Amino acid sequence: MSTPQTGPQSTPGAGEGTERRAPEERGSWAMTAAQPTSGMSGWLAFGGWMLALVGVFNVIAGLTALLQPGYYVAANGELLVFGFGAWGWIWLAFGVLQVAAGAGCLAGQMWARMTGIALAGLAAIAHLAFLAAFPFWELVSIGLCVLVIYSLVVPPRNAVG
Repeated sequence: MSTPQTGPQSTPGAGEGTERRAPEERGSWAMTAAQPTSGMSGWLAFGGWMLALVGVFNVIAGLTALLQPGYYVAANGELLVFGFGAWGWIWLAFGVLQVAAGAGCLAGQMWARMTGIALAGLAAIAHLAFLAAFPFWELVSIGLCVLVIYSLVVPPRNAVG
């Protein structure tokens, strides 16, 4: 009969030639410590998904600004810095990059985290410039960008990425 201290072999004299046997046969199988596994943190996964979601929202906003500029309402027809066509291309580019960085974050890539933080920060600032066109949605988008930044900056110590 085997015990956790002796392993599967329990016959006397079985110590001969133990160097050539598998660890289970040497009796050390129950004494080895399990290797700690580190998985993706919940915050990092949340940040990756939220970054991709914000990217999809920005792609939709970009396509809307390009294809239906009358959808957004601005006081005097212009935005703080650029017109609707320029903002459409800006949001489209931001959105595609954010979706790619979100996928990289879900894969645990450090470059994607850093890129996601930078893109979310720039998008939050750019949403301020677009604020006159669609105030409620832009404030929600800024809040989502801040949430993405937080989730990508503060993962637990044992997180991969």
